[in-house]
Amino acid sequence: MRIEKFSITVPGQQTGPAVLTLYQIANISVAPEKKRPLVIICGGGGYSRISDREREPIMLKFLAMGCSACILEYSVSPNRFPVALQELASAVALARKNSREWNIDPDKIVTCGFSAGGHLAASLGVFWNRELAYGPIGKTPEEIKPNGQILAYPVITSGEKAHRRSIHELLGEKDEDPELLELVSLEKQVTADTPKTFLWHTLTDETVPVENSLLLAQAMIREGVKLELHIYPLGGHGLALALRETAGDQEKNYVPYCSSWISMAQEWMELNFQCSSMTR
Repeated sequence: MRIEKFSITVPGQQTGPAVLTLYQIANISVAPEKKRPLVIICGGGGYSRISDREREPIMLKFLAMGCSACILEYSVSPNRFPVALQELASAVALARKNSREWNIDPDKIVTCGFSAGGHLAASLGVFWNRELAYGPIGKTPEEIKPNGQILAYPVITSGEKAHRRSIHELLGEKDEDPELLELVSLEKQVTADTPKTFLWHTLTDETVPVENSLLLAQAMIREGVKLELHIYPLGGHGLALALRETAGDQEKNYVPYCSSWISMAQEWMELNFQCSSMTR
């Protein structure tokens, strides 16, 4: 397996470059020219840190699906919007530019975000064709466009059901600016150009209320965006894989009933991006 790190620099960074780590499985002899889908993973952490549980364990699952994968260590607080957005946009552009060398399909680049990382992934999904995402980094909309997105219990709204800490860390002292709050309330930014989406949440999430996903889903349905939505009736926030391997010493994160999301995401990837599973 090839592992390689890339630094990503964008305007306004206060804490150094973001880091994109590529994990690329070797092509097997029966398909040496196969171009694989690529999944770029953005862990959660309220825009103040990035969770370890939502990085490598998730990456290994996508590798087993037959995808290549990247983990983006994006900039968190004190960096403010749209720094992380432009970093993710740069990561997509970098992958597309190097698609031949990385042996990936440039039309099968998928973002995967958890919690605040879900807000980041969904932000690129709605802003990829807006100047604030591509202009300052010298790219075109086509270079930074994600072809799909997988969103796990994402922060979406800045309204009544917002996860206030994430919004504060994202905006800093401007977290009461009405125009900025409107801008980062992503259910209000969905258009028909938003990429196809796999979305899941739990009904009993007390940290990021399920209404975040429901508001996004309603906006996507209204705009005709292809959507697969799963709402589990139990489970808290930040479940990652919902199995022992990501629960650590927190029993509340072990909810095997919810672990089916990753197999359903695999089926979604196979349907939409023709990934060739190594486990079936």
